[in-house]
Amino acid sequence: MKTILKRILPVCMLVTLMTLSAAAQGRIGTIDLRKVFEDYWKRQRAEAALKEHGAELDKQYKSYLEDYNKTNDDYKKLLEAANDQSVTLEEREKRKSAAETKLVEIKSSENSIRQFQAKAQEDLGLQQKRMRDTILQEIRTAINAKAKVGGYSLVIDIAGETVNNTPVVLFSNGDNDLTDTILAQLNAGAPPVTPTETPAEPAKTPDKKK
Repeated sequence: MKTILKRILPVCMLVTLMTLSAAAQGRIGTIDLRKVFEDYWKRQRAEAALKEHGAELDKQYKSYLEDYNKTNDDYKKLLEAANDQSVTLEEREKRKSAAETKLVEIKSSENSIRQFQAKAQEDLGLQQKRMRDTILQEIRTAINAKAKVGGYSLVIDIAGETVNNTPVVLFSNGDNDLTDTILAQLNAGAPPVTPTETPAEPAKTPDKKK
């Protein structure tokens, strides 16, 4: 029942809003929110910062992994040395004790790696959410201002999808589309792009240890 409601309610709400808008004889505008979000220069700059942060975290992860591998190799050598029958029993016991100490270091290293991975993933997720929320709020503010000035009573996102990944808006003749206007307004203050700059890509979280 809940699933059915989730599928029906968005459509019903959209129809209701459109009906009320038409009854009020207001203008209906459209916008491709996905395009505006993706082409907004602040989004691209934020993605670049996110990618840089992800690269730094990945560098730290590799450092943790190198330390772990070195400790693990040392443990194997100590364990092998502890089984060397050519040395005295006392010496073998000393090497065995050293191997056990190194094993504790390995367990500690594994725990540190797990904690780092969890924290890194959380940090990247929070940073990405803050970036997305901030940018979407700026876009909505620009749309609201434009709608008020233009006398629009409703602005519909033509890129919106239902829970079934199907378009909410099945047809639009393109009249009163605000996509290019809003995008141009948002990008008016964009800094000049240098030749060395490349399009931003989503940051990746450090790979988990296998």
